[in-house]
Amino acid sequence: MLTQSQLQTIKNEILADPVLNAYPNTADGNFAIAAALNLTAVPAWWVWRQHVSKADFVQGASIDGTVFNWTGTGFITRSAGERDAWREMFNGEGFANPSLANVRQAFLDIFSGAIEPAPSNRTHLRAVARRTASRVEKILATGTGSTSAPGTMTFEGAISFQDVQDARNLP
Repeated sequence: MLTQSQLQTIKNEILADPVLNAYPNTADGNFAIAAALNLTAVPAWWVWRQHVSKADFVQGASIDGTVFNWTGTGFITRSAGERDAWREMFNGEGFANPSLANVRQAFLDIFSGAIEPAPSNRTHLRAVARRTASRVEKILATGTGSTSAPGTMTFEGAISFQDVQDARNLP
């Protein structure tokens, strides 16, 4: 559910875009606007993911082509406390929320040090923890949206024609 403030931000985006603003305030017009706002933002705008599985972090390549390395300082020779903290991050549901600063700090603390592959794992975790935003996610997010400093989402997902209608009908 979108807040009044978020709906106002969406309305302002529509009013500022002559293509979107030209659509009639009808179900079809609002559906077309919602579809446009749900497309990936151009240029790319990066955000922290809010729900990342342990498997996503350790079993595949990131968008940058990095991979998790289990050997040596990558994981195997980390202290018992570091390994425990890593497991605890995913305890229960098996997911972490890297949009939270303390979770990102935990990645840095758990995989600290300059001896490879710990630095490469930090780079990999950071890459997996971000993604490109849709246009609506971008306008409702905070931050810079760069690959080095992703934004933080206040809304995640797609909006509906009803959301657009609600926004357009604000006073």
